[in-house]
Amino acid sequence: MDVSDLLTSAGINIAICVVLLSLYSILRKQPGNACVYFTRRLVSEPVRGTGDISCFERFVPSTGWIAKAWQATDEEILAVGGVDAVAFMRIVVFSIRVFIIAAVICLFIVLPVNYYGQDMQHKEIHSESLEVFTIGNVKEDSKWLWVHCLALYLISCSACVLLYSDYKSITKMRLAHITGSPPNPSHFTVLVRGVPWSPDNSYSNSVEQFFSTYYPESYLSHQMVYGSCTVDKLMKDAERMYRMLKSIDPRFLDRSLPYCIPGGAAHPFMVLNLRADSVSSSTSMDRLQSSQRRKECPAAFVFFRTRYAALVAAQVLQSSNPMLWVTELAPEPHDVYWSNLSIPYKQVWLRKITTLIASVVFMFLFLLPVTFVQGLTQLEHLDQLSRRVPFLKGILKQEFIHRVVTGYLPSVILMLFLYAVPPTMMLFSAMEGNISRSQRKRSACIKVLYFTIWNVFFVNVLSGSIIRQLTVFSSFKDAPTQLARAVPTQATFFTTYVLSSGWASLSCEIMQPFPLICNFFRKFILRTKVEPSSCALTFPHHTEIPRLLLFVHIGFTCSIMAPLILPFLLVFFFLAFLVYRNQILNVYVRKYESGGEFWPIVHNSAIFSLLLTQVIALGIFGIKRSPVASGFIIPLILLTLLFNEYCRQRFSPVFKRRPAQILIEMDQQDEQLGRKEEIRNQIRSAYFQNPIISHQVSINSNLPLSRNTSHHQGDEDNLHGLKSLKPFRNSTRSIR
Repeated sequence: MDVSDLLTSAGINIAICVVLLSLYSILRKQPGNACVYFTRRLVSEPVRGTGDISCFERFVPSTGWIAKAWQATDEEILAVGGVDAVAFMRIVVFSIRVFIIAAVICLFIVLPVNYYGQDMQHKEIHSESLEVFTIGNVKEDSKWLWVHCLALYLISCSACVLLYSDYKSITKMRLAHITGSPPNPSHFTVLVRGVPWSPDNSYSNSVEQFFSTYYPESYLSHQMVYGSCTVDKLMKDAERMYRMLKSIDPRFLDRSLPYCIPGGAAHPFMVLNLRADSVSSSTSMDRLQSSQRRKECPAAFVFFRTRYAALVAAQVLQSSNPMLWVTELAPEPHDVYWSNLSIPYKQVWLRKITTLIASVVFMFLFLLPVTFVQGLTQLEHLDQLSRRVPFLKGILKQEFIHRVVTGYLPSVILMLFLYAVPPTMMLFSAMEGNISRSQRKRSACIKVLYFTIWNVFFVNVLSGSIIRQLTVFSSFKDAPTQLARAVPTQATFFTTYVLSSGWASLSCEIMQPFPLICNFFRKFILRTKVEPSSCALTFPHHTEIPRLLLFVHIGFTCSIMAPLILPFLLVFFFLAFLVYRNQILNVYVRKYESGGEFWPIVHNSAIFSLLLTQVIALGIFGIKRSPVASGFIIPLILLTLLFNEYCRQRFSPVFKRRPAQILIEMDQQDEQLGRKEEIRNQIRSAYFQNPIISHQVSINSNLPLSRNTSHHQGDEDNLHGLKSLKPFRNSTRSIR
């Protein structure tokens, strides 16, 4: 590939980005698209009019959203998206800072050394092959290889300093989130799984007896986890019916369905009322309670009087059999992934092994599209394709078509195949048995990250055919040398991949095509009123974090070997800074907070990329017969490993466990302020499998919990939610 092919790919992607961003600036001004582009604001703030925007201005592209995203402060991001949003934006800021340093060093020092590394007659710039800008153009035993060694030292040291600063800052924010947030029910709650079955007692009785015996002073109460039951089905049907009636235009109801209006002669909520009244009778109550007992799962949320007591109970081994009475700190109530709590704990390890095998199989199946993509980037494969398909011979000879096929089409095909990866990995993570939504996303994030780095980087670097890939991996000791030979030759593909998958994906992210199509379908085809809460999406960390870390990985490995990629990477990260800030401020809704728990993934990935870059440089200096430069890379590798170990010892434990010192101080502060009873009332209504019941209990219940609360507390609370259906039923009259 030459410079003209690269410029063709850049021109196509720039045109696509300009069109999509201009279209976004128009679509966001239309009142009908507010639930797509301002979902978070509609959910958290009162609905306001469109202002004084004239009809002409609504159809003219503008850059107002860019200014608002740029001017937003970290405090605003923290207030809107929490620590997770700030930590995510730190990935972008870190990338901008480190690659600005790398660009200054490599473009002004390393790039000229690469370009003039051989005694050769250079062509015009637009006709030059991109390989002359890589380290492969430097002749063997050149004294200018010291420039690459020095540049690698400066980039590595800068990256480590920035990583340390960000790790320290995120750790402080995580601790501030624990101490500064209102009393969190998850701090007082332990999730226990693997409750042993007893023929004489229910699971609830077993939990009551165990914790009353071994934690008599600190145990408060518990809430069992249940399978699906009549109460849950009834409440879900009521909620679904309420949303359906609320989404229909009231004028349509008045004109066409007079008997379905709440308050009429025969509307569905009267059936709901009769069902609720019948449930409240003593006979039905006994029947439902016995049904609930039969559907108890061997898992429960156990509440403690203090945070420190919950921390101790979560971290100690409860039984001589590690598979029984397994305890861990409970996730936040909105973060609980209820469907996985009913999974027997003894199956969890088997599920993890199964999903790991499935992920590896899926990873190797993906070799087929990657091999096909690599075939398009190599001229000999195109010649073979032309001979086998004669009618393509004349088409591929056209200069523009040839540039598109070699410079643009491969990365686009690979990007389309990669869109199937995050949903698949999210499915595998759900099958693993993760108990919280944040854990599921974090697990999917790790899987997607491994998958993309393997298939986008390693397989593309070492591919030619599947047979060659298998032979490459059979000689592991020669991996540094083989990577050193392959990375400079594949740098042109990574440059075009940054253009297509990077720039274009950000444009698609801000456009939100799928929610936009769904909004159009519901409004103009189904003629239903779209509720903002039904369109609310949480931030897709499992897709966006691996995407950013992949480009960080490509940037580090190609920085001194193919510096021409750095300007395109900087454009990507600057655009990502604006796009993601806009999405956090306007689109994505925060439903739970993990306190930046995914940041160690970011740190470890960056360290891995640095180490791989240094290993590849070691192989290149060996190929170029520069033993002194190779010798100076070895201390850099050791220093990087020592830095990573220090950060692991200094910061990583804070992201795995909560500090006892801070929790004890918070307990003492609550006791001094007299907030114990208030906190217990909050805990009582926090963990309910049905959100409607939880809402009603939190409103109507003012009774403090005591340790002698009935162990069938979950049954009584669910029935109490049924009795509260009357205000819920009457609220549907507001539809009219």
